[in-house]
Amino acid sequence: MTRVALYQSTTGIDPEANARKLEDAIEQASAGGAEMLFTPEMSGLLDRDAARAAGNLRPQDEDRVLAACREAAARHGIWLHIGSLAVLAGDGKVANRSFAIDRHGEVRATYDKLHLFDVDLPTGESWRESNTYSPGQGVVLVNGTPVGKLGLTICYDLRFPGLFARLAEAGADVIAVPAAFTVPTGMAHWHVLLRARAIEAGLFVIAAAQVGRHEDGRQTFGHSLVVDPWGEVLLDMAEQPAIGFVDIELKRISEVRSRIPALSHRRPIPDAVTS
Repeated sequence: MTRVALYQSTTGIDPEANARKLEDAIEQASAGGAEMLFTPEMSGLLDRDAARAAGNLRPQDEDRVLAACREAAARHGIWLHIGSLAVLAGDGKVANRSFAIDRHGEVRATYDKLHLFDVDLPTGESWRESNTYSPGQGVVLVNGTPVGKLGLTICYDLRFPGLFARLAEAGADVIAVPAAFTVPTGMAHWHVLLRARAIEAGLFVIAAAQVGRHEDGRQTFGHSLVVDPWGEVLLDMAEQPAIGFVDIELKRISEVRSRIPALSHRRPIPDAVTS
């Protein structure tokens, strides 16, 4: 049995303030017996004012929030999955990058969000991540974490089951889905998609999420979830900032896969034939 913690946050526009809240969450997670803490997408800065946000962006090696989290992980002896931070990339754009950090504060792996969210919503909201962000290029699996082999995704990746299938086929035990879902899409799709991905891949899904009304005016859905391989929701953190805890048993994966061995039954899908 492995205890993990999730940090459901209302991240704001000041990285220093966000770093302090993350340090407090790391301390609380460790004190609560968690071996690993999961945080949401954009844990260090959430600001849709591009000009204001630009003044707070740094390359990975200079990011103040990352440095604070690494130091706190080492101080409290806990693994972290920082859902993502916005860091300057080499192409002049920004990377939406997640970090797996071990209990010594060392960065064990990074993952840049593969799928970018460009959409005009019926509410009048318009999002163009590709204007600012560079898409990732690789699939990332982290070995040796307290939750076994950890597959990395970020938010909109949730809508692309092929990525989850690739991670499951590579041996993932848990897939992280840090997010900042809008309220309309969260109400419609968050629970059903996360449960579906867990069931399809036959593994645990851990989804730490942003929640509430943010300083930049956006509102996010919350409901950080942990879902087991059968699709059972083990933790739902509703709609308030908080630290949540759950114990997961990795042997549940083999139990479920022995009942429905869909992974072993997969076959190459031929091209569609039009008649």
